[in-house]
Amino acid sequence: MLAFDTVLFELARLFLWPVTLGVLLSFVYAVYCLGAFGIEYLQRRRDPSRALVLQRHAHASQEQMELVVLKHLEGVRLCSRVAPMLGLIATMIPMGPALVAVASGESQGVAQSLAPAFAAVIVALASASITFVVYTVRRRWLMRELVTVLDARDRLS
Repeated sequence: MLAFDTVLFELARLFLWPVTLGVLLSFVYAVYCLGAFGIEYLQRRRDPSRALVLQRHAHASQEQMELVVLKHLEGVRLCSRVAPMLGLIATMIPMGPALVAVASGESQGVAQSLAPAFAAVIVALASASITFVVYTVRRRWLMRELVTVLDARDRLS
Protein backbone atom coordinates (compact mmCIF):
# COMPACT_ATOMS: atom_id res chain seq x y z
CA MET A 1 0.00 0.00 0.00
CA LEU A 2 2.88 2.37 0.71
CA ALA A 3 4.18 2.02 -2.85
CA PHE A 4 0.74 2.93 -4.18
CA ASP A 5 0.65 6.06 -2.00
CA THR A 6 4.12 7.03 -3.21
CA VAL A 7 3.08 6.58 -6.84
CA LEU A 8 0.01 8.78 -6.31
CA PHE A 9 2.09 11.42 -4.53
CA GLU A 10 4.68 11.51 -7.31
CA LEU A 11 1.98 11.54 -9.98
CA ALA A 12 0.32 14.53 -8.30
CA ARG A 13 3.66 16.35 -8.14
CA LEU A 14 4.10 15.78 -11.89
CA PHE A 15 0.94 17.81 -12.48
CA LEU A 16 2.23 20.90 -10.68
CA TRP A 17 4.08 22.48 -13.62
CA PRO A 18 1.43 21.74 -16.28
CA VAL A 19 -1.30 23.04 -13.95
CA THR A 20 0.72 26.15 -13.10
CA LEU A 21 1.29 26.72 -16.80
CA GLY A 22 -2.46 26.33 -17.34
CA VAL A 23 -3.13 28.96 -14.67
CA LEU A 24 -0.69 31.36 -16.31
CA LEU A 25 -2.16 30.74 -19.77
CA SER A 26 -5.68 31.28 -18.45
CA PHE A 27 -4.59 34.62 -17.02
CA VAL A 28 -2.98 35.69 -20.31
CA TYR A 29 -6.15 34.61 -22.14
CA ALA A 30 -8.33 36.52 -19.65
CA VAL A 31 -6.32 39.72 -20.12
CA TYR A 32 -6.52 39.28 -23.91
CA CYS A 33 -10.30 38.75 -23.68
CA LEU A 34 -10.66 41.82 -21.48
CA GLY A 35 -8.86 43.92 -24.09
CA ALA A 36 -10.98 42.50 -26.92
CA PHE A 37 -14.07 43.09 -24.79
CA GLY A 38 -13.09 46.73 -24.28
CA ILE A 39 -12.65 47.23 -28.01
CA GLU A 40 -15.97 45.53 -28.72
CA TYR A 41 -17.65 47.71 -26.10
CA LEU A 42 -16.35 50.87 -27.78
CA GLN A 43 -17.47 49.64 -31.20
CA ARG A 44 -20.95 48.82 -29.91
CA ARG A 45 -21.17 52.17 -28.17
CA ARG A 46 -20.37 54.03 -31.40
CA ASP A 47 -22.91 52.09 -33.48
CA PRO A 48 -25.38 50.15 -31.31
CA SER A 49 -27.61 49.14 -34.22
CA ARG A 50 -24.84 47.18 -35.91
CA ALA A 51 -24.81 43.44 -35.21
CA LEU A 52 -21.08 42.82 -35.07
CA VAL A 53 -21.07 39.03 -34.88
CA LEU A 54 -24.29 37.75 -36.40
CA GLN A 55 -24.71 40.08 -39.37
CA ARG A 56 -22.57 37.73 -41.48
CA HIS A 57 -24.89 34.84 -40.56
CA ALA A 58 -28.25 36.53 -41.14
CA HIS A 59 -29.06 34.07 -43.93
CA ALA A 60 -28.49 31.03 -41.65
CA SER A 61 -31.17 29.21 -39.71
CA GLN A 62 -31.86 30.10 -36.10
CA GLU A 63 -30.10 26.92 -34.92
CA GLN A 64 -27.01 27.76 -36.96
CA MET A 65 -26.92 31.29 -35.52
CA GLU A 66 -27.26 29.87 -32.01
CA LEU A 67 -24.26 27.64 -32.74
CA VAL A 68 -22.31 30.72 -33.85
CA VAL A 69 -23.19 32.39 -30.55
CA LEU A 70 -22.11 29.33 -28.57
CA LYS A 71 -18.85 29.08 -30.50
CA HIS A 72 -18.16 32.77 -29.93
CA LEU A 73 -18.66 32.35 -26.17
CA GLU A 74 -16.97 28.97 -25.74
CA GLY A 75 -13.47 30.17 -24.85
CA VAL A 76 -14.48 32.61 -22.12
CA ARG A 77 -17.02 30.15 -20.73
CA LEU A 78 -14.44 27.37 -20.51
CA CYS A 79 -11.83 29.64 -18.95
CA SER A 80 -14.28 30.93 -16.35
CA ARG A 81 -15.06 27.37 -15.32
CA VAL A 82 -11.68 25.64 -15.68
CA ALA A 83 -9.41 28.32 -14.18
CA PRO A 84 -10.75 27.89 -10.61
CA MET A 85 -10.27 24.12 -10.88
CA LEU A 86 -6.69 24.62 -12.01
CA GLY A 87 -6.16 27.02 -9.11
CA LEU A 88 -7.50 24.46 -6.67
CA ILE A 89 -5.22 21.77 -8.09
CA ALA A 90 -2.26 24.16 -7.93
CA THR A 91 -3.09 24.79 -4.28
CA MET A 92 -3.65 21.18 -3.27
CA ILE A 93 -0.47 19.70 -4.79
CA PRO A 94 1.94 21.62 -2.50
CA MET A 95 -0.22 20.86 0.55
CA GLY A 96 1.40 17.41 0.91
CA PRO A 97 4.95 18.76 1.32
CA ALA A 98 3.59 21.58 3.53
CA LEU A 99 1.92 19.07 5.86
CA VAL A 100 5.15 17.06 6.02
CA ALA A 101 7.00 20.28 6.92
CA VAL A 102 4.44 21.06 9.65
CA ALA A 103 4.88 17.59 11.11
CA SER A 104 8.65 18.07 11.08
CA GLY A 105 8.39 21.51 12.70
CA GLU A 106 9.92 23.27 9.68
CA SER A 107 7.93 26.46 9.32
CA GLN A 108 10.20 27.64 6.50
CA GLY A 109 9.18 24.54 4.47
CA VAL A 110 5.52 25.37 4.99
CA ALA A 111 6.01 28.90 3.70
CA GLN A 112 8.01 27.68 0.70
CA SER A 113 5.32 25.17 -0.21
CA LEU A 114 2.26 27.32 0.31
CA ALA A 115 3.26 30.76 -0.98
CA PRO A 116 3.29 29.75 -4.68
CA ALA A 117 0.16 27.66 -4.14
CA PHE A 118 -1.88 30.57 -2.88
CA ALA A 119 -0.49 32.85 -5.58
CA ALA A 120 -1.64 30.35 -8.21
CA VAL A 121 -5.17 30.21 -6.82
CA ILE A 122 -5.39 34.00 -6.72
CA VAL A 123 -4.28 34.29 -10.35
CA ALA A 124 -6.71 31.52 -11.35
CA LEU A 125 -9.62 33.21 -9.58
CA ALA A 126 -8.75 36.55 -11.19
CA SER A 127 -8.76 34.84 -14.60
CA ALA A 128 -12.10 33.21 -13.90
CA SER A 129 -13.61 36.48 -12.66
CA ILE A 130 -12.51 38.43 -15.73
CA THR A 131 -13.71 35.81 -18.19
CA PHE A 132 -17.00 35.34 -16.33
CA VAL A 133 -17.79 39.05 -16.60
CA VAL A 134 -16.84 39.07 -20.29
CA TYR A 135 -18.92 35.92 -20.88
CA THR A 136 -21.98 37.32 -19.12
CA VAL A 137 -22.04 40.68 -20.89
CA ARG A 138 -21.08 39.27 -24.29
CA ARG A 139 -23.81 36.62 -24.01
CA ARG A 140 -26.38 39.38 -23.43
CA TRP A 141 -25.07 41.32 -26.43
CA LEU A 142 -25.19 38.25 -28.66
CA MET A 143 -28.68 37.25 -27.53
CA ARG A 144 -29.86 40.79 -28.28
CA GLU A 145 -28.24 40.55 -31.73
CA LEU A 146 -29.88 37.19 -32.35
CA VAL A 147 -33.31 38.58 -31.51
CA THR A 148 -32.68 41.64 -33.71
CA VAL A 149 -31.55 39.56 -36.69
CA LEU A 150 -34.45 37.13 -36.35
CA ASP A 151 -36.99 39.96 -35.97
CA ALA A 152 -35.60 41.71 -39.05
CA ARG A 153 -35.77 38.49 -41.02
CA ASP A 154 -39.35 37.84 -39.89
CA ARG A 155 -40.37 41.35 -41.01
CA LEU A 156 -38.93 40.71 -44.46
CA SER A 157 -40.82 37.46 -44.93
